[in-house]
Amino acid sequence: MEVSSLSLNKTIKKIDSNMTILVAVTFVLLTVLSILLKGSFLSLRNFQSMAYQFPEFGLLALAMGIAMISGGIDLSVIANANLSGIIAALILTQNITNETTGNQLVLIIILAILTALALSALLGMFNGFLIAYLGIPAILATLGTMLLFAGIGMAITEGRGVVGFPLPFLYIGFGQLSIFPLPLIIFIILAIFVGIIMSKSALGQKIYLLGANSIAARFSGIENNIIIIKTYMLTGFLAGLSSILMISRVNSAKIGYGDTYLLQAILVVVLGGVDPAGGKGKISGVILGIIILQSLQSAFTLFGFDPYSKRLIWGLMLLIVMIINFINSKHKERILRLKNIT
Repeated sequence: MEVSSLSLNKTIKKIDSNMTILVAVTFVLLTVLSILLKGSFLSLRNFQSMAYQFPEFGLLALAMGIAMISGGIDLSVIANANLSGIIAALILTQNITNETTGNQLVLIIILAILTALALSALLGMFNGFLIAYLGIPAILATLGTMLLFAGIGMAITEGRGVVGFPLPFLYIGFGQLSIFPLPLIIFIILAIFVGIIMSKSALGQKIYLLGANSIAARFSGIENNIIIIKTYMLTGFLAGLSSILMISRVNSAKIGYGDTYLLQAILVVVLGGVDPAGGKGKISGVILGIIILQSLQSAFTLFGFDPYSKRLIWGLMLLIVMIINFINSKHKERILRLKNIT
């Protein structure tokens, strides 16, 4: 039995007032920061600095958003990205010598990238298997694999960084086309791709239905276990892409890179209107959340905030946003009950 297109459209195209609020908040925030920081915030230098930094985090946030829309969560995205990056780094550093020709160098770089992406998708599939077939809750399964992936990476590197990548590979992380950093262009292309998958493809529609009501999804003809595995393979694949941007930008790979991204990714997804219970939210909202967070991150740097203050602010923001969403949800339920009574 095929999924009813009417129910899919109702699930995906439901009007979300959060988007209007997000657009307004983004506009007001950018305006206020521009006034407070005068020319420094809107300068080309600050724009390029942000554009080099946030794409790797943005891909992790998109991965987290997909997992949460499906009704789960992926706490292992950072560890997945680090482990995939380490494997790519080892391929790059152990197979390139002074005698390596230009064509061989290109092939080795391609091999490193493809291996990282394949590994990250495989690690994501492992998450999906634990959740779908062993029935382990997503938060526990990915917490366990987060520790597992980090432990494997630590065992491989013994805590040391893998450094010394070829210049053509580093161009992925610091190159630019005209005034636009290459990582930003890569992120925009991938964000559009993810947006199309989630809003236009059968897989995206099934992920929404799975998150909204897994029992209804099963009775609609969806193989929930297969969709869960595909969902986490997609989140893993995005983590692998993030790892390529990350290690090419910093010219090294090491366990522990991007640890602060986990809290920020969850914050961005919730801020972007994704319901932690699943089934609601849009990729465009997550992207607006990324813009808001990166703008604040840049402003905090310009204001001279220390890292500990930033973590405190991110934690408070996450709590505040979740409390607001909870109150808003209860208010909507109360209105619906009153309508049903009348």
